[in-house]
Amino acid sequence: MPTTSQAQSASLTGGGHPQRWLILGVICLAQLTVLLDNTVLNVAIPSLTEELDAATSDIQWMINAYSLVQSGLLLTAGSAADRYGRKKMLIAGLALFGIGSLAAGLAGSTGQLIAARAGMGIGGALLLTTTLAVAMQIFAPEEHAKAIGVWSAVNALGFATGPLVGGFVLDHFWWGAIFLINLPVVALGLFAVVALVPESKNPQGDRPDLLGALLSTIGMASLVFAIISGPEHGWASGRVLVGGTLAVLVLTLFAWWESRIPFPMLDLHFFRDRRFTGAVAGAVLITFGMGGALFLLTQHLQFVLGYGPLEAGLRTAPLALVVVALNFSGLSAKWTTVLGTPVSITLGMVLMSAGLVSIATMASGGYGGTLLGLVLIGAGCAIANPAMAHAIMSAIPPAKAGVGAGINGTLAEFGNGLGVAVLGAVLNARFAAVSLPVALAAAGSAVERDRVIDSYSAGLEVSLSVGAGAVLAGGLVAGALLRRAEKGGA
Repeated sequence: MPTTSQAQSASLTGGGHPQRWLILGVICLAQLTVLLDNTVLNVAIPSLTEELDAATSDIQWMINAYSLVQSGLLLTAGSAADRYGRKKMLIAGLALFGIGSLAAGLAGSTGQLIAARAGMGIGGALLLTTTLAVAMQIFAPEEHAKAIGVWSAVNALGFATGPLVGGFVLDHFWWGAIFLINLPVVALGLFAVVALVPESKNPQGDRPDLLGALLSTIGMASLVFAIISGPEHGWASGRVLVGGTLAVLVLTLFAWWESRIPFPMLDLHFFRDRRFTGAVAGAVLITFGMGGALFLLTQHLQFVLGYGPLEAGLRTAPLALVVVALNFSGLSAKWTTVLGTPVSITLGMVLMSAGLVSIATMASGGYGGTLLGLVLIGAGCAIANPAMAHAIMSAIPPAKAGVGAGINGTLAEFGNGLGVAVLGAVLNARFAAVSLPVALAAAGSAVERDRVIDSYSAGLEVSLSVGAGAVLAGGLVAGALLRRAEKGGA
């Protein structure tokens, strides 16, 4: 006689859940809340510095406490969702994120805000993994590409609207409001999840891999800490060397442990599947190139072209609008079906690479070249990102959907952090000044100011070109591996 979990899983196969599109809207709303919080804090930095008397190190920890906790827990959160129930973990994630948002909004000191942000990171890890895992459960396989396309479009929407929402809120309210606006969304999400989302979990009920969870959390958090510390403290500094060494040792121990136990949190046999390894290689390189390049682009818009934070946010919006239009309309899913996953990923990453080259070579001449680049990047993202996520998720058994989502999220965090660090280092190698604002403030004449901007623009061009090369390489590698997998089987 089938268990309850098996019966629930069976009811979600075939044509998919009858309310699947409504449920997808609910979980995308939860996803959007987390993504907005990833970017909205950057806009509030001046207010936090003034009202909480926050030092530079305090600001860094306000930002990094969230990303460190979230990236460290993604695999563990995905595994917990598979074992204990994806709906339960989605509810827990929303509740923790809401409590953390309330604590952050009412924080009276930098220490309280840092602690609240860490708590939000726990909720964020649960939400990022369970939303994608639930989407894979409620849709039939033939609709997975379209559902993931919508999910990916929400990611782009969160990236684009974060600075806009933050700028609007700060123009009308005090800094704590950027966190408190999460509360009504969380309340609506909790109500809708309880009422609509079906429970699903691994019917085999694997034993919890507690040591694996601990090792992956410590290893990933140490790795991300080393990456984000490098640009400011130097790659040979003690904190980078200690963090990096600890990460290598702990992650090596994690891999050894996972290969030895009968019920591993991360089955290393996944890496024998060419579809999986191809998609993983592409995902790391795409987020490396895109994360670092877009980080530099926001500085270029503000410091070189002279736009304010809100204006700069508006001028990056075309990227997200193209992604949303192509994915919400279903066009990118149709193209993927016609072209196949390998060609779609390669084509998408070629378009993104061309967009980065456009920005690198024409951005100094005004916004026109940047706009062209953003449109090309958006079109590439709309095609490549859903195909990449679908390749990763389809290479993993449905019972391990949470772990698959955790892997997808971990790769994005890792690649993005590494891209910001490495491309930032490339820029710094070409632009010797401490920072562009400091160099501009120290410029004694208009001629000297122009020389500083020209030097920065030259360094930016090299950095964006490196990012373009990484994205192009990712497309070629991923496409080749996935093509081989289709020809020769997994």
